[in-house]
Amino acid sequence: MLTIHAADLLVTGDRRPSLPGGAVLVDGRAIAAVGPYEELAAAHPTARVRRWPGLLTPGLLNPYGPELLEHAYHPDPREADELGTEPLTGEALAALAMTDARWGASARRGVQRMLAHGTVAVAGELGRPAVLDAVRRAGMATEPRLAPPAGRTSLDPLASARSLAEAVIRPLPSAGVATSTGVATSAGVATFAVFDVPDEATLLERGAATCVATVVAGRLVHRRR
Repeated sequence: MLTIHAADLLVTGDRRPSLPGGAVLVDGRAIAAVGPYEELAAAHPTARVRRWPGLLTPGLLNPYGPELLEHAYHPDPREADELGTEPLTGEALAALAMTDARWGASARRGVQRMLAHGTVAVAGELGRPAVLDAVRRAGMATEPRLAPPAGRTSLDPLASARSLAEAVIRPLPSAGVATSTGVATSAGVATFAVFDVPDEATLLERGAATCVATVVAGRLVHRRR
């Protein structure tokens, strides 16, 4: 099924100019086209349309993969009275009886929090199988890194970024790229996020918690209710 995701402003994540009223046409896992909503809707009148407020951008890369998923515990909501709601690290983490199953459950909750910040990939080597399984099941990518990043660990990939381009996993393609088997290559995979802000400057100011939708390989994996 073809789906058009339209927003007030589309930012490609590279040197191409932002596009007011821009949209992406998604065909399965792939981005089939990027352009003005009116043009895509006219060319594909039977496509399903999802309209989003704000800014549509490439998905974000969080550089703190191990720190957030293997060196922090994300409490279950049922543990809120005892443990609170924020990730536990250091002595608070050391006081917990952690098992592989508990690490996996924590990682799944952590991944959901990342998706709610427009994150579609994490950087850094993940060593726990249960954690890596949670990341892969969500469709998130893993990227290598040479050293731990500077700055404070954050769920917000934009917290230490000077520009949106620094935080995106890769720019949006100008059109989808598919193989002869119909499987999208990384350049054309339909992976992006939408933030309820008017422009890039406001996004950097208010951060990725403004995310209203995250799409990974054509699947809507987060939607703010």
